[in-house]
Amino acid sequence: MALNNVIGIDHAVIMVRDLDKAAENYRQLGFTVSPRGTHSAHMGTGNYTIMFDPDYMELLGVLAPTEANAPARAFLDKRGEGIERIAFTAVDSAAGAEEVRARGLVPIGPTDFERPVTLPNGAVSAAKFRTFMWPTAEAPGGVRIFACQHKTRETVWIPELMKHANAAKRIRQALVATPEPAEEAAHLARLIDREPTSEADGAVTVPSGGDRADFVYLTLDQLGKRYPGVPLTGLAERGGAALVLVSGDLAATEKALGSVAVRSGDAICVPPAKANGTLLAFIAG
Repeated sequence: MALNNVIGIDHAVIMVRDLDKAAENYRQLGFTVSPRGTHSAHMGTGNYTIMFDPDYMELLGVLAPTEANAPARAFLDKRGEGIERIAFTAVDSAAGAEEVRARGLVPIGPTDFERPVTLPNGAVSAAKFRTFMWPTAEAPGGVRIFACQHKTRETVWIPELMKHANAAKRIRQALVATPEPAEEAAHLARLIDREPTSEADGAVTVPSGGDRADFVYLTLDQLGKRYPGVPLTGLAERGGAALVLVSGDLAATEKALGSVAVRSGDAICVPPAKANGTLLAFIAG
């Protein structure tokens, strides 16, 4: 039975060393980037969000070392920048955590936190969340998973932040490199009660739920064959990750990306070295 309180991919977390520089880099790639947010003290992190519909990307940086951000710091030390974790949307984080516990795992949380938000009219409000994580060791393909309940969606999905010069609309796939795609896909499938499907090139897809983006596990070589001509420098053999983004206008995408753009088949790509350790592949919607 699928988890009742956890639905598909909510957002992908890109761990970065210098938060402000990363935000400026993504602006240069044609994304509309939210104002900087600072999480609660026990989290010790700050972020910028890049909002789509129904999902988003998050640039996350450590502002002060805390127990809560120790795994994120370890990720930066070991692998450098890139996708460190992926969130599911939680309908109810407390109930979702209990569903995971009933399956014999010990979830982390639920944890409540918030960050101040400056709205387009200049007013200051707050974005409030309740999250829980699967155990840190349960990271299929080297990418951690957690669930995020949005208690104030109106302060996160702000219409002015959802329009991008590069025409990005949503996440279609989260691609995770690993030497053992079938094994890692089966691992995720067990954690979220979904059915994996093998692809013709040897990759394995796991639907995240609803109409949300799929997870795709594949070797680094298979990833390279999907996007020929795109340098994969910096992507780890296990845990290196990419996002396939739907574009509403590939001509606008190519124009916004400028010299960074690499055409590869039907996709327009940004190599990981130009996107803080994450391969971005834009495809037609």
